[in-house]
Amino acid sequence: MAFETLKSIKPAFWLANGQEACERLAYFGIRAVLPLMMVSVGTGGLGLDMADKGIIYGIWALIQCLVPMVSGGFSESFGYKKSLIVAFTINTLGYLLMANILNIATLITGTGDLHPTLNFWLMLLGGCTIGLGTALFKPPVQGIVAKSLNEKNSGFGFGLFYWVVNVGGFLAPMIATALRGDTGNPTWHYVFYGAAFVTIFNLVITLIFFKEPKRTKEELEKHKNESMAHVFVNTLKILWADKNMLLFLLIVSGFWLMFMQLWDLLPNFIDEWVDGRSVGAALLSAADSLEIFTFRFSLFGNLYEFNPGDLLRSWTDNGAIKPEMIINIDSAAIILFVLPLSALFARYKMMTALILGMIISVFGFVFSGMTTSAGFCCLGVFIFAIGEIICSPKFSEYIGMTAPKDKKAIYMGFSNIPFAVGWAFGNFLSGPLYQLFSSKEVLAREYLVNHGTNAAEIANLKLNELMPLVQAKSGTADSFAATEVLWNEFAPWNIWIVLGVIGVASMIGMILFYYKSGMNKLDDARVAENDDDDNSDDADKSDDADKSDDADKSDDADKSDDADKSGDADKSGDADKSDDADKSEEKSGDPKFEYTEAEKALKKELTRDDVENITIKD
Repeated sequence: MAFETLKSIKPAFWLANGQEACERLAYFGIRAVLPLMMVSVGTGGLGLDMADKGIIYGIWALIQCLVPMVSGGFSESFGYKKSLIVAFTINTLGYLLMANILNIATLITGTGDLHPTLNFWLMLLGGCTIGLGTALFKPPVQGIVAKSLNEKNSGFGFGLFYWVVNVGGFLAPMIATALRGDTGNPTWHYVFYGAAFVTIFNLVITLIFFKEPKRTKEELEKHKNESMAHVFVNTLKILWADKNMLLFLLIVSGFWLMFMQLWDLLPNFIDEWVDGRSVGAALLSAADSLEIFTFRFSLFGNLYEFNPGDLLRSWTDNGAIKPEMIINIDSAAIILFVLPLSALFARYKMMTALILGMIISVFGFVFSGMTTSAGFCCLGVFIFAIGEIICSPKFSEYIGMTAPKDKKAIYMGFSNIPFAVGWAFGNFLSGPLYQLFSSKEVLAREYLVNHGTNAAEIANLKLNELMPLVQAKSGTADSFAATEVLWNEFAPWNIWIVLGVIGVASMIGMILFYYKSGMNKLDDARVAENDDDDNSDDADKSDDADKSDDADKSDDADKSDDADKSGDADKSGDADKSDDADKSEEKSGDPKFEYTEAEKALKKELTRDDVENITIKD
């Protein structure tokens, strides 16, 4: 059955999956390290503050999430292949720009000094470029997948497609963390060059192997007469007319605001506040135990060796686990648990699963930022991932349940809106919040001023210069102990409480909306329908059992009939043997023995094969 499903899928589907895997490797790879590189100072970073980073991510989010609402029409009119070529070209330019921001700044200014303002504008340009390229890539590749599947294989096909997305999200950070080096030898640019290389590979594959899917004349005429502006305005009109859907999307935006900060803000928080030495020591110990599996090989006359432990060592920096690898626990958990948990909660009421998932996510989110222990932080990210698996599909399910039958595709496109609003405004908000509550540089400077240091003397010092002063002023043994002093005095974890409250408020809004909008009745009907299906399945099984019983009874009856036939045959034999006696009786005036018409017919139909079958059954 599975083999037949695979055979029924068109070749274009597999090409689209390969393109998606490569694109996700490039994108998730740079996203894993960008939060750290943008604010890093003295280690090849751009020297931006958290507010600058938030602005860049916020504008990037709006472009990447809102453009697909209209770029689908562009792809249909312009062609899938041309759209992919444009998207890959734009993304390649964006990755190359990010890899060379410091070099471009040096070329423009003529000095090798750090120029945060110029770096900000160059990074913003790079983020907008990649956001636009990604937005143009999504509609054609998803359209190819949809056109390559049918009703029988679509469930398997889309499941595989989104599994590829998660696998890319899991593998990319592991590769990126190895490429970016460490504090002593930072090589951030390797990550962006790697992303550019993968994207160029995608471009070459598209040029050589991609074939434009066939479209009907009606489809061509429809999209030819629809401009991107017309599609955008029409979409907004439909949304504005459905006030319930608009309210739902705004409420959900609050949850996404909190949600996306796990990737955009938590890496910075871990880098500044979490002591990753315990988990790092475990990784290094595991790496040492893998030394026996060292492989040596020769290539072009050079001798190379590879050891799996080297990969684990690349996940650490100065003996501590790198922040992006803690965040990557989310993708690993999704790959491992998405299928069993999705099956478990599939028949629960939509709101039950949604609220339960939101509660778990909020708890894991806040918990991951409430500790300086890397082990507990890892646990928090894992808990967050479990909640994400439970609640994320339910958002789309709600939109699908409430959408008019003739507008389901348009309504499913609305799912980008809360993601765009939450992701964008989450970054616009979290940057200033981090500067207020959690910036280690700001708090270190405040600590020194509070303990007698002249503010003017340290006004221009960066974090790497401030922490030795904090250590000296507090009398602590190392930077980790000095960090603990700042943690206890300023409670930088309060930012996670603020963001968590926004998530809880969104959850409460969802519950109120659920009952006020009448969604609970639709949900009850859906569950009742599923129960009816279950009962129907049970009834079918019962019918099968009854049929089996009837068949057994029929077999017993057949055996009885066969036995009767056998008896009749015996009687027939006896009758033959007593034929002379019958004749004698006939002569003497006694009535002749006569078969009934049924018995005569039975005797006539009973063949040798019947007798043999009777013997076997008996």
